[in-house]
Amino acid sequence: MITTLLSIIFVYVFIILGYMAKRIFKDDMNTKTLTLMSVYFLQPFVTIWGFSTAKLHTEHIYVPLLYLGIILMVLIPTILLGRLIFTDIKERAIFSIAGFVGNTGNIGIPLGIALFGEESVIYTTLINIANVFVVYIIGVYIYSRGSFSMKDSLFNIVKIPIIPASVVAILINIYDIPLSTQIEEFFKMGAYAGIVLQLFLLGTFLQGIRIKELHPKLMLGTLSQKFVIIPLATALLLSLTDLSLFVQGIIFMEMMVPLAVANINLASLYNCRPKDVTTLILLSTLMFIPLLFGLSYIINHYYFIPN
Repeated sequence: MITTLLSIIFVYVFIILGYMAKRIFKDDMNTKTLTLMSVYFLQPFVTIWGFSTAKLHTEHIYVPLLYLGIILMVLIPTILLGRLIFTDIKERAIFSIAGFVGNTGNIGIPLGIALFGEESVIYTTLINIANVFVVYIIGVYIYSRGSFSMKDSLFNIVKIPIIPASVVAILINIYDIPLSTQIEEFFKMGAYAGIVLQLFLLGTFLQGIRIKELHPKLMLGTLSQKFVIIPLATALLLSLTDLSLFVQGIIFMEMMVPLAVANINLASLYNCRPKDVTTLILLSTLMFIPLLFGLSYIINHYYFIPN
C-alpha cells in the first residue's frame, strides 16, 4: 500500500509543476492552449497506445460492457435529478457528468497492478477504453450543453479526434496488424506526453482556486454521487452477476477512483466553469487517498487474488 501511495504521489508531482508554472508566469501560461494541445493532439496517442498494451478477446468484452451498464444505470436518473436541483445550466452539466468520468487510466491501471497484480491489466485497460467513450461522447455533449446548443454540442462530439483514433486502434488490435518497434515507441512517447500534459494542466487550474467559492450543493452532490451512489449501484449490480470475485473487485476499484483530469479538458474547452471542476477533482483526489486503505482491506479479505 505504501508503494502504491508513493507511486501516485510521484505521478502527481507534475501537478505541482503545473501549479508553479501558472503561479510564476500567470497569464503567459495559457490554459486554453494547453487544453487544445491535449485534446486535439496528444490524447489520441494515449488511446492508441492503451489499445496496443493488451490483445482483445471475446471473453474480455463483457467487463467494459458491464462498466458502461453501471454508468448508464446511474447517469440517467442523475441527469433528471440535476434538472430539479440546479437552475444554472453549467452547474447542472457538471453535476450530470463529472462524477462518472473517473481516473481509470492514470490511477486505475497502476492501482490495479498494486492491488491485484499484473493479471488485472487486461481488465483495467479495457475499462479505461470504455471510459474514453464515456468522456468523449457523453461527456463532450453534456459539458457542451453548458454553453452550446444541442446541434453544436452534437457537432462537438464529431470534432474530437480521439473517437476516430479509438476506432482505428480497435481495428488494429482485432485484426492483429503488426506495428514496428519504432511505431510502437512513437505512440508510447505521445501517450506519456499526453498523460504528463494532463497532470500539468490540472496544476495550472489549481492555481488561484477557492474551495469556498464552489457551490455547496454542487460539491456535496458530485462527491456523494462519486463516493456513495456509484459504489452502491456497482455493488448491487455486481451481486447479480456470476463474475469471479477477482474481476468484481477490479470493476469496483475502477468505480471508486477520483475524478479524471479529462473533466478539466472538456470544462475548459467548452467554457463550463473549469475552476469549479478543478476544485472537485482536487477534493475527490484528497478524499480518495484515505479510502485506499479501506479499499485495500476489502479487496484483501473479500476478493480472490490469483497467485
